[in-house]
Amino acid sequence: MAERRPWFGFPNPVNETSARLVATGAVLQSIAYLVIREWWVLVPLAFGFLARVLAGPRFSPLGRLVTEVITPRLHVEHRFVPGPPKRFAQGVGLVFSGGALIAELAGADVVAVVLIAGLAVAATLEAAFAVCLGCIVFGRLMAWGIIPADVCESCNDISGRLAAQAALIARSDATSTPTTV
Repeated sequence: MAERRPWFGFPNPVNETSARLVATGAVLQSIAYLVIREWWVLVPLAFGFLARVLAGPRFSPLGRLVTEVITPRLHVEHRFVPGPPKRFAQGVGLVFSGGALIAELAGADVVAVVLIAGLAVAATLEAAFAVCLGCIVFGRLMAWGIIPADVCESCNDISGRLAAQAALIARSDATSTPTTV
């Protein structure tokens, strides 16, 4: 029988392929808002972030599409990363998208555009280069003691990640063909 996840929980670890695809969806939604400049475009963007903060992909239409339809069909080697920094990053996305929605409804269009442009940049970094700015901030907050170490043990102890990375490199070296110059 499959393990049941609580209704309001976040996956840990997170499939980085799925995270990058969700970020791609956030980029597309952000661009749609920047082109159309209509408040209602921000509603599904902000809702998606809220849903993912509360329960991972469970209540997020984009999260479900990515984790249940797209990612399983990709024939790539998936990398798994700690969940707590990704949840924090979703929270940052919620602040930006929710703040933009509130600003837009209050008539502060420029504020909304700046927030969504910033969100688009951050989501593009995640989607294209696997650079998660929210995760970087999470790590800094842990280093400064603002986020307790027990929130993310795997973030706190990098030895396991370093060993996995070394094994991946060794495996790719073993399967690569030497070239001559």
